[in-house]
Amino acid sequence: MTTRTMEVKLESGLEARPVAMLVQVASQYQSKIYFLSENRKINAKSIMGMMGLGLTSGETVDVSAEGDDEVQALDSIQKYLSNEY
Repeated sequence: MTTRTMEVKLESGLEARPVAMLVQVASQYQSKIYFLSENRKINAKSIMGMMGLGLTSGETVDVSAEGDDEVQALDSIQKYLSNEY
């Protein structure tokens, strides 16, 4: 398992459309991917769960992944959250 702290740099934060795109990015990987926020563990492949996070631009969040492609998954999510996708 690998965990990284990431900053949300998306101008609008994680609203409906950015969350949908993030779920698509996470769903490309076999690894189990979770956002860890306020003692909650949210499945990054669940659009409803991710919508409930309500992260805004500038906030940080821990993201963990476990599986054969965990490093690649975290790299892609970090790239997306950094607005480099």
